[in-house]
Amino acid sequence: MTAGTRDIYDDTAIVRFLDADGTWAPTPAAEPYLDAIKSLDDDDLQTLHRDMAVIRAIDEQATNLQRQGQLALWPSAQGQEAAQVGSARAARAQDHLFPSYREHAVARVRGVDPVDILKQMRGLSHAGWDPTDPKNGNTHIYTLVLGAQTLHATGRAMGLRFDAKCGSGDPDRDEAVIVYYGDGASSQGDVHEAMVFAASYRAPVVFFLQNNQWAISVPVSTQSPVPLYQRSAGYGIPSVQVDGNDVLASYAVSRVALDRARAGEGPQAIEAVTYRLAPHTTSDDPTKYRSRDEEAGWAHRDPIVRMRAYLRDRGAGDEYFAAVDEEAAEAADDVRVRTAALGSLGPDDLFRNVYSQVEEALEEQRRWLAEYESSFEENLS
Repeated sequence: MTAGTRDIYDDTAIVRFLDADGTWAPTPAAEPYLDAIKSLDDDDLQTLHRDMAVIRAIDEQATNLQRQGQLALWPSAQGQEAAQVGSARAARAQDHLFPSYREHAVARVRGVDPVDILKQMRGLSHAGWDPTDPKNGNTHIYTLVLGAQTLHATGRAMGLRFDAKCGSGDPDRDEAVIVYYGDGASSQGDVHEAMVFAASYRAPVVFFLQNNQWAISVPVSTQSPVPLYQRSAGYGIPSVQVDGNDVLASYAVSRVALDRARAGEGPQAIEAVTYRLAPHTTSDDPTKYRSRDEEAGWAHRDPIVRMRAYLRDRGAGDEYFAAVDEEAAEAADDVRVRTAALGSLGPDDLFRNVYSQVEEALEEQRRWLAEYESSFEENLS
């Protein structure tokens, strides 16, 4: 196998329902999760596919917008849609989700406006959206400091435990937390500190690791000599490896893990083995560190193509797929139009939201900058 994908699968343990070609072929490790899949009807299955297709179109549009100078940066999630959509759809309304900076599908599934994500990448907003606004589905803001969100999530989960908001037996009342991080972040000290506290306090948190094979240019085979899910198992946390390009596997394992966390069984961990099809960000050139053959091999496992084949085998017709394609195109176009209309920040915005009380020294700087900016207008008139 290539440098980026060596020794990442534990073939005796990985949970998978769909092969790369969309064939229903559950692995032995998937058997305990079959009931979670049986609860999904055709509408549910089509929703999973539609979510992935629409966010892929939005993601591609965001990349184009960055290339056109509309965004400062864009971290694409192409290839990771199944891991994100499946896990986000498995969460209940009362659950809280803590993303890193690439969970665009998670955010959209939970109700976050994609343009709010782009605002942050355009430099117009510190966070993009208000996590306390119910319309955002308890989705916390993106975290650019690698691994820090695992501490935030564990802290909230510990609070749920202290407040007896898990383990009551009432599924409509009990809460859980799910936190997303990557293979690179899994080596950060914050992640391991979070796992220590989560395990010690039996906090209702699910650690969802998206192993996309590359920590920028460092392959996962360099990062760890063992599959990454075994790291969390070392803290006594029940851990599962799942095919992250199989949206059904992601959904089923996440649903069971979240149910267990809500029931008071303590933290759970999932390693979703997936692949970042695009560059790390739009400032990255992956041709410098990975091969075309590797990229082609993973493109063959595209999660959207896989689910599309499965749905077609179940009877979904051209009319359904045409409607999804149209919805995706409209969503992407809407993002383009609204992003282009966002405008830019004025000089005064640099001084807002820094201090609760503005000191005179800062106010003097603000006045100086305003006068300096206005001098250009005077010279042009």
